[in-house]
Order: sequence, then C-alpha cells, then structure tokens
Amino acid sequence: MNVLLNRSGAIYERAHENEDRGRSLSCISTRDLSLYYGTKAAFKGVNLSIKPGSITAVVGPSGCGKSSFLLSLNRLAELIPGCRVKGIVQIGEHDIFDPDTDLTSLRLSMGMIFQKPNPFPLSIKENITLPLKEHGTVGKNELDARVENVLKEVGLWDEVRDRLHTPALSLSGGQQQRLCFARTLALEPKVLLLDEPCSALDPLSSSIVEDLITELRGKYTIIIVTHNLPQARRIADYIAFFWVRDNVGTLIEYGATEQVFNEPENELTEAYIKGIRG
Repeated sequence: MNVLLNRSGAIYERAHENEDRGRSLSCISTRDLSLYYGTKAAFKGVNLSIKPGSITAVVGPSGCGKSSFLLSLNRLAELIPGCRVKGIVQIGEHDIFDPDTDLTSLRLSMGMIFQKPNPFPLSIKENITLPLKEHGTVGKNELDARVENVLKEVGLWDEVRDRLHTPALSLSGGQQQRLCFARTLALEPKVLLLDEPCSALDPLSSSIVEDLITELRGKYTIIIVTHNLPQARRIADYIAFFWVRDNVGTLIEYGATEQVFNEPENELTEAYIKGIRG
C-alpha cells in the first residue's frame, strides 16, 4: 500500500524544499470514474492522470459534476446519503477504494478547502491547534511552532500575531479563508482539493488567495474547481474541462493550460473558452 495512505493518524515531517517535496508526491489517476446520487449520474467515465506538484483547474458550466468529482477523490462523497462511486482512483499505485484504505489517513493526506470560509467558532490559534491535538500533536512548543509556521506560509502571521486568541470569526472573509488554508496545511497533506475557494471573496481578497495558491505550487498537488476562466489560466498548469452531455457530466478535454486555451482539441472546449457556450 502506498505510504500516503498508511499514516494511522501520524503527522508526516514536511520536506523543507519545494523540489524535495515535489519528488515525494504521487500521481493521482482516475479510471472510468463515475458518481451517482441515487440513480442520477453526476459524472461518468472520467479518466485523468494528474501530475505530482502541479495545479490542475477543473472548469465547466454549473451542473457538470466538477465539485462531485473533487469529493470523490478523498471519498467525502460517500458521506452523502444515496451517493455511490464506481471506478478507480489511484494515488501512486494504491486504489483508494481498496478495503484496507484508512479513510482518516486518506482525508488527512488530501486536505480540502470549500467555497465559503468555514473557520471554527474558536480563537485564531485554536483553529489550528484543535485538529493538531486531535491527531496527536500535544506538545506546547511544537503546537506554537506549527501555528507560526503555517500562518507565515499563508501570509497571515504579521496580520494576526498579536491577536491569536481573538475569535477567528472576527477576521475578514479573505483572512478567514487563508486561516482555513493554514488549518489544512498544519496537518501536512500532500494534496489540496479546492472547491471554488475565491468565489465568496471580494476581488482583493480573491487576488491574495490566488497568489497563495500559486506560491504553494510544487509543495502540494493542487486540484481547484473554478468558474473563473481567467483565474484558471493564470494559476493552473493543466485544465480539465467538463461538460453536460445527455444530462451527465463528462470530461471533454484535459491538457496543458496554454494548449487548452490557445489550441483546444474539442469544439465544445473552444466554444466554452470563447464564451459562446456555457
């Protein structure tokens, strides 16, 4: 079994250099992946191979299965009543649907950020230390160091260092979202699943979070769902374009960002990129 899925709640030591970190990441691949809500298919037959350390943007119109695809990658979709997933998701050589997969370890390794910032109704510091304590980090010095390190990583340390014990909900929307990034990064995932992380933010906050995502390139494998095509073009290395065909989400095209934007292989992709459809 891939080491990524055998953590048993332990926190891995983070590599100090992006290059070293990138080499430790595994490819994520899907084969004939489909997801159903009851008898209704959200998407069907998705085949993808996502390169380690890259940023992949999943784009397409509403209702084409983008967010459902994201939820299938760390098996969060299984928590939705009536939801079932078929196919294969591999991280390295390991199929995440293998009965021996430790779901807690899987979800620790694939951190998720949602559309709307969702800090805990606790202090700024406790938002980071609570999950760390839940997963075995209890020493005060280690907790303090981890809090400082991740807040620096998301560019929040200088803004909140003197008010770590104030409520997280007192932060601005953009700061709350960066705190959610910090909370996720504290658990040292290898993959970041981002479901429209800027959609609830004002343009300035969105720009700051976008810059943060690009700074994380190479440290993590990042998959981001976004409706914002200019954003996808700015930050992504690869584009996965989904569409609704016969009322089912379908992967239409996957390729390097500039190739998809400048020389799309599919007419639907070209129409969507140009704003003619979608």
